[in-house]
Amino acid sequence: MSAPIPVRTPPRRSATFDEHSIAEIQRAAATGIYDIRGAGTKRKLPHFDDLLFLGASVSRYPLEGYREKCATDVVLGTRFAKKPLHLKTPVTIAGMSFGALSGQAKEALGRGATAMGTSTTTGDGGMTPEERESSKTLVYQLLPSRYGMNPDDLRKADAVEIVVGQGAKPGGGGMLLGQKISARVAAMRNLPQGIDQRSACRHPDWTGPDDLTIKIQEIREITDWEKPIYVKVGATRPYFDIALAVKSGADVVVLDGMQGGTAATQEVFIEHVGIPILAAIRPAVQALQDLDMHRKVQLIVSGGIRNGADVAKALALGADAVAIGTAALVALGDNDPKLETEYQALGSTAGCYDDWHEGRDPAGITTQDPELAARLDPVKAGRRLANYLAVLTMEAQIIARACGKSHLHNLEPDDLVALTVESAAMARVPLAGTSWIPGAI
Repeated sequence: MSAPIPVRTPPRRSATFDEHSIAEIQRAAATGIYDIRGAGTKRKLPHFDDLLFLGASVSRYPLEGYREKCATDVVLGTRFAKKPLHLKTPVTIAGMSFGALSGQAKEALGRGATAMGTSTTTGDGGMTPEERESSKTLVYQLLPSRYGMNPDDLRKADAVEIVVGQGAKPGGGGMLLGQKISARVAAMRNLPQGIDQRSACRHPDWTGPDDLTIKIQEIREITDWEKPIYVKVGATRPYFDIALAVKSGADVVVLDGMQGGTAATQEVFIEHVGIPILAAIRPAVQALQDLDMHRKVQLIVSGGIRNGADVAKALALGADAVAIGTAALVALGDNDPKLETEYQALGSTAGCYDDWHEGRDPAGITTQDPELAARLDPVKAGRRLANYLAVLTMEAQIIARACGKSHLHNLEPDDLVALTVESAAMARVPLAGTSWIPGAI
């Protein structure tokens, strides 16, 4: 009589040591260096999809879309600036540097933003003439690195954004690999060509909010009090960071969640430092309200904005405007499935953004290679971005009208419910079908 065949339990993958974790351990063991990449976090987080709007019905009256207006304009920098920014849409373009992006991409961002009456932002590394020429409203970023910073460009800008932190890497500096430091990028940043660069994690001339106050005053003097002064922070301790930025004299505060992208940094930063933008907005708004500065100091939020519903939800939670980065690059033509063969040749695939830091982008956007960059037509790409911005604005209008609002800024937390306990607690809105806000006293 033959022995019984043993019954084996099917192999089971570990939830802790999943395929990605094992691959990362093996890569680290083989190379002895940490992983670097661009874009934002890829882990699943509570986000705007976990919120729903309560459209008007009997208890509230909706607006008729073809007859009743729903305004979308926003004014940024009304606190101290002589010349605040008047934008037609609350969707702005976040800071992305020339260096991380090609000159053609920077020009296209300016063209698209200008066509829709909104602003774009320089990013690290200074201002290019093409970017200034194509951007009707341009915000100049002043980062800890001070690359390319000079008083003339500060005066040419329409606003100045002091970057204290970024959502993808709060507390850390960015990177620009040597293959993206072309002769022009090196000259603008006063760096050696072809050598890896790592930005500083904090400004060299301050150690706390008192020094930030001094720096804001210096910039106001340089720009004759004309330009709005923004302060940008990565989302970590939003209540205290926003409160201190306001007390330091900021006209506008920018809050960047961990879904926000970056040109390149350590993956351990991207995935494990910071908090989701959904968890950061309400504490930031609370800080402004406690200081009696809500709507007086404007709040721009960024990190994972993809569609008009995300825009409307951010505004309903108390923001004045949003900023987009990753979505803007996709609108320009990045990660197009038509280029899948070339993405696979890079060891990536369309939609994964793993190639951004390497400078070999076949779409000609996140590269300094002249041949690749020439593939991007700034006029056509700018038109695509303008179309996308128009759709975001119209989608937000549709939702606002459905909630009975005549302006996007009239949206409020009372218009929202949450689908999960976590998102209800973070957004401080009721769990759908209940009046319960987890954690509320």
